[in-house]
Amino acid sequence: MHSNDSFSDKTAQRINEEAALWLAKRDRGLTPEEQDLYLQWLRADLRHASAMRQQAAVLERMMQLYNWQPGQSSSPNADLFKPKQKRKGLLISFGLIAAAALLVIGFFVFESNQSSDQLLEANKSYLKLNQEMILSDGSRVQLKDGSNVIVNYTPQERRVRLTGGEAQFNVSKDQARPFYVEVAGIQVRAVGTAFNVKLDDSAVEVLVTEGKVKVLSQSHLNTDNKILVPMLAAGEKAVVQLANLTSVSRPVVTPLTQDEVNRQLDWQAPRLNFHETTLADAVAEFNRLNIHRQIVIADPSINTIKIGGTFRSDNVEGFVRLLNTTLGIKADMYQKDRVSLSR
Repeated sequence: MHSNDSFSDKTAQRINEEAALWLAKRDRGLTPEEQDLYLQWLRADLRHASAMRQQAAVLERMMQLYNWQPGQSSSPNADLFKPKQKRKGLLISFGLIAAAALLVIGFFVFESNQSSDQLLEANKSYLKLNQEMILSDGSRVQLKDGSNVIVNYTPQERRVRLTGGEAQFNVSKDQARPFYVEVAGIQVRAVGTAFNVKLDDSAVEVLVTEGKVKVLSQSHLNTDNKILVPMLAAGEKAVVQLANLTSVSRPVVTPLTQDEVNRQLDWQAPRLNFHETTLADAVAEFNRLNIHRQIVIADPSINTIKIGGTFRSDNVEGFVRLLNTTLGIKADMYQKDRVSLSR
């Protein structure tokens, strides 16, 4: 009987672990391939849908916890801290808490009785980057996960078609060959500049981060293109509603602050992916990428706690605050170049 219980616990943990990963992927947007795999996973076992609902409920509870601001109330909402029945092997995930506050994409925590050597052996962590293409002229295209482009260069011009998703273009200067990005019936024309293009179901967004671009409608033979935005400068975003391409209405052009630009381009920041990673190893990865803000584990007893999920590599504060919220790990953040962790 003990053996069957152990098998059932391991199965439940595996299902919850998979559900946490699918929740994080679903919230950041599934690629077509992931969508098919996700639906297959849901149909494979009735418990999968139940696990997804459970993980989503945990995320909602954590969002409520974030929305409680101590500065606005002298006491927290008691409902947020009601004890929950513990289940052995239950995986606790927090999806996209960071989208609101910590910029942490997904997080789950579990304890293990394995030795330190076994934990280090099982550790899997890597830096996740969106795909980057270097074109023949030296221009760079950074593609968000699930995005696609088609490149067509001629002696007269450089053309890249964005067929879906979002991409950042850093264009090498070539006065003799203008650079065009074609997307959903419009063109973005540049010579040497940097800009981001996003395609969704109803609109195309163009955000310039360096230099200037021109936004045009695109006729079938490129012989009667209409200028929609004659000049879009750095720090400006144009939103072209796809339903309005045949009308005389102009795209909406909005100036953005630097903070707004940073949020818009947040997807480009490198992420650290952890899976069954010891806290000591996760801290080492953050320290490797953030030499000006180091994390120090002051209490060796927390070294072997295992975590998993995807985190912005430059968001040390968000990472340690989430450790404090979820594990009760004390984070001393009073020094500008050092964060100390302890029980």
